Amino acid sequence: MSEKTAAVRRNDQILYRDLLTMTIPPLVLAVFLYGPRPLLLWLAAVVTANLCDHLVALLRRRPYDRGEFSNEAFAAMLVLLMPASVSYYVVVVSVMAAVLVGKEAFGGVGCYPFHPTAVGYTIAAVSWPQEVFRYPSPGTVLPLTGTVTSGLVESASSTLKAGGTPKIDALNLLLGNYAAPMGAVAALILLACALFLAVRRRLKLDAALAFLAVCAAWAWLFPRMGRVGLDLPWVAVETRAASVAYELCCGALLYAAVFLLCDPVVLPRHRASRIVFGALLGAMSMMYRYFGSYETGVCFALLLVGSLSPVLDRVLLERLNKKEALRV
Repeated sequence: MSEKTAAVRRNDQILYRDLLTMTIPPLVLAVFLYGPRPLLLWLAAVVTANLCDHLVALLRRRPYDRGEFSNEAFAAMLVLLMPASVSYYVVVVSVMAAVLVGKEAFGGVGCYPFHPTAVGYTIAAVSWPQEVFRYPSPGTVLPLTGTVTSGLVESASSTLKAGGTPKIDALNLLLGNYAAPMGAVAALILLACALFLAVRRRLKLDAALAFLAVCAAWAWLFPRMGRVGLDLPWVAVETRAASVAYELCCGALLYAAVFLLCDPVVLPRHRASRIVFGALLGAMSMMYRYFGSYETGVCFALLLVGSLSPVLDRVLLERLNKKEALRV
């Protein structure tokens, strides 16, 4: 292994360790809101990912890498996208799909074309929508074991999809005190995680900001609440501003910008390509949210746009080469 390859490998190991660490603050909030069950779900996801790592090492007859935490990071990010009431078997199966199908089937670290967390989430969403898209109310202490079926409600994203207006004030929106995925709700905690990852140079701000900007612009121009319709953009400003806040904070858009757009394997290598990638992901995510069958569309959009990542880099390089040829 060359020194350059070894340095890249060490940097990736630190990245996934940072991502795994940053899942702890939203997990702590989930434990505060719902009791110990979120912690057990998180542990089940991480242990399942670790066992999958051992299994793959055994099947491929290579030593287990104790310093490589990508599987655990993908699993931890995946479980936080789910409700605190989700069944353990859904977590275990979706984590196995994320690791074995989304990552290891394509060759492991650095080789997967789709984000493994998005793969696991989409499989869970399609297979068990009643488990993934119904949520307990904050303050409900959930049982540690068994299936939770009573007291579940639809999320604010579902209310928006039906054309309604969520009844969540600004403070609860920032603190995550409403029914939603257990780790993707508290805007203040997610922003703190983003700050940490940005300082550590893990967060690709060009892709994340382009993604959020397109999502915000879409929500401003075409709000699903207030019956604004196709009025001019400066009409019903208060309703449009509320639409932007609800669309970004409810669901998984802000969570995806912080956690899922850190992966260097899925993102294009060049800055201009990453900006285009983020913009396309934002547009596709909002299309899925508005017109798709499921309220959370960012993971579905990430699978589609992620397949275009090499194409964006190749198109950019071709244009740069043409410019250089014209200069000569």
